Amino acid sequence: MVFFGLFLPVLIAGGSVYMFKINKIVLKLIVAFSGSYLLSLVFNELLPRIYNILAIQSLSDTQNNLIHNHEGHAPHYIIGLLILAGFFIQLLLDYLTKGIEHGHTGHPHIHEGKCEDNHIHHTSVIPVLIGLCLHSFLEGMPLADGLSNVNLQNRLLAGIIIHNIPISIVLVSLMLQFRFSMPKAFSFLMLFALASPAGALLTHFFGSQLMAGSDYFFNYIMAIVVGIFLHISTTILFETDEGHKFNILKFITMMVGVFAALIHF
Repeated sequence: MVFFGLFLPVLIAGGSVYMFKINKIVLKLIVAFSGSYLLSLVFNELLPRIYNILAIQSLSDTQNNLIHNHEGHAPHYIIGLLILAGFFIQLLLDYLTKGIEHGHTGHPHIHEGKCEDNHIHHTSVIPVLIGLCLHSFLEGMPLADGLSNVNLQNRLLAGIIIHNIPISIVLVSLMLQFRFSMPKAFSFLMLFALASPAGALLTHFFGSQLMAGSDYFFNYIMAIVVGIFLHISTTILFETDEGHKFNILKFITMMVGVFAALIHF
């Protein structure tokens, strides 16, 4: 379910570019919804869960250390460092992706929808694709744990799916502007679609086989992804419209996203 949930929506959203004219206003609203959804999920579910699990683990470790007369360790500070690491990892990825993750549709090498040098511009898409694949790979990693909570896993999966829809649309639109053939554009889209499932599968293998299912390992992975979500969601929400005008439709969409993340399903 997780694999198809991460894979198919990307292909469908990207493929829709060939069938429908994309409305930029709708695209921006989807981006705003996904940003507020992820931010709400982070503060209301993911962060409390990380520290709750850490408290339980620390209590268990303390009891074991007392029994075996070992010195204890307090990894609480590591969580904060990993969240910051995730935040700055995403900041670095932004230099590759040109901000596509948070709805930027422009590209510095496109002028009036035309490319002056086909070879140069085809190669310039590669860093964008690499950055997006790394971003998507990291996002899929927490789903490897199963989260011990089906409702939370479903909501996290839904958040990633919604977040990836506008990314897929913008990525394919970018390749069309660069005069990519359909087979080449589709193969690049496939790579992006496989990135999140690959992150989940490899993390599951590494965590269960090499780390012996360590709860600390999966908790640390979640902390990094929380940092990534914080960067993306705050960038989306704090970006202003032209003229710094208040956009009531965007604000309502954000509020819907906040409350949608609280729905259990």
